[in-house]
This record gives sequence, C-alpha cells and structure tokens, in this order.
Amino acid sequence: MPFYLDRHDVSDATPEDIARAHSADMAIQDSYGVRYVTYWFDYERQHTFCLVDAPDEETALEVHRRAHGDLPSEVRPVDPDEVGAMLGRRVDPPGTAAIDEPAFRAIMFTDIVGSTELHGALGDQGVMELVRLHNDIVRGALADHSGHEIKHTGDGFMASFRSVADAVRCGLAIQDRINADGPEAIRVRIGLNAGEPIDDSDQLFGLSVNLASRLCDAAGAGEVLVSDVVRGLAMGTGLRFEDRGEMQFKGFQDPIRVACAVAAAAGP
Repeated sequence: MPFYLDRHDVSDATPEDIARAHSADMAIQDSYGVRYVTYWFDYERQHTFCLVDAPDEETALEVHRRAHGDLPSEVRPVDPDEVGAMLGRRVDPPGTAAIDEPAFRAIMFTDIVGSTELHGALGDQGVMELVRLHNDIVRGALADHSGHEIKHTGDGFMASFRSVADAVRCGLAIQDRINADGPEAIRVRIGLNAGEPIDDSDQLFGLSVNLASRLCDAAGAGEVLVSDVVRGLAMGTGLRFEDRGEMQFKGFQDPIRVACAVAAAAGP
C-alpha cells in the first residue's frame, strides 16, 4: 500500500493531546485496513505530521475523521525510506507515550571543490585518498553534532539535523578539521537551509533541499553558506555570521538573503 505524510495545524495542543489522537487512530485503523505508523509533533510551531500506510488518501482521512475529527491541512504521498532518511526514523520510538519531536530539519550539503580538476592533478588514487579523508572528517563531525547522513554524493554528503545550531556548528567543525588535517589540495564548501517536510513542492523537504544544494554550489572554498532562515533560527546560540546580501538561485522566483557562518561559540 502507498504511504502518506499529512500535516495538521493545531492550536494549544500538548504532546499528550497528540499522543491521545494517535492512539485513537490506531484503535480503529484495522477496520479500515490502515496503519498509522508514527508522528512528529512540533510544540513551538503547533504542527503535527503523521506517517500512514493506507490503501488511498481518502481512507487515511476517514480514520482521522472517525477517531477524533482532526483533519490535516495537507496530505502527500511519500516514500517511507525517504522519510526515515530525512527524519531519522519511520516508527514510533520504543516506550514513548507522547512524542515531542518536531519534523523541522536543517539540511546540509558538502562538496569537495574542484573534484573534477583534482583527478587530472592527482590521479584517481590521489583523489580517492582525499575523498576518504573528507568522508572520515564529515562523518566524524556528523557524529559529534547529532547529524544524520542521508546520502553520499560521491564528492560530498547530504545530511539532516534536528537542531539548526548543531548543523551550523557541524559545518564549522568540518571546515576546521579540513584546514587542520587535510592537505592543501582539498577544500570543501557547505550549504545549509532548514524547513518542514511538506512545502510548496511535490517532494519531501523539496524546497529546503533544493536551496541547501544551491547554497552549497554558491559557497566559496572553506565557507559555510546559510539561508536567512538558518541565520534567524541560530540567534541567541552564540554563532556569528557575515551577511552576504541577496542572491538569486535557479528554481526560486525571489532572491534569497544569505550569510556565511564565521565562528562558533563555546558550547555543545
């Protein structure tokens, strides 16, 4: 059966309220041949996202309608493996009565600068050694900053973070380690954006992913280029940024204000 992700805009809801609604869905789901797999609740934004395995969208909505009457504002078909990769899970956490975990994620792209030219200068073996070093540094930084690897792109990574501040600190840590441990030949650029699973595109985190990728492409060697959304959400964390003004990116009608992360304050 297909999987769907739906979004609910709630008001003054608590994690316990959403847990009760999820339990009500599960109590009647078998009668409709539906399985409400798990959900994510963002208390601050008052958004809930439900992952459901159902014969069709209308049957999934009927379970919500009968169980508690809270219908979503949007529903999208999704790949459950992609949901698991982006959000870090695709089942309820074990032993959790009430989930208080937003589906909002920071998205990071890394890229080795000039990887094509490096093949001519260093040869395949030399480039492979640089890529292995890059992979070790990035994966180590992800582990240190609660990042989740989504995919390896050959000469870079795509990763997600629950915390925007963790994502920025991870990006800075990658650049610090590249500068400290990497040979002069290897330089990395990084792009960061943040958003929710359902936006104005047809893909999971579509616009957020696209902008993070564009920011990575626009970053200079050694830079962590972030969207204004990331910069705003990092306020009060001790992180510092240099404003780079507005940039126009392919696929985005309006210019996007961007900034470069320049330093991380002491802290986690």
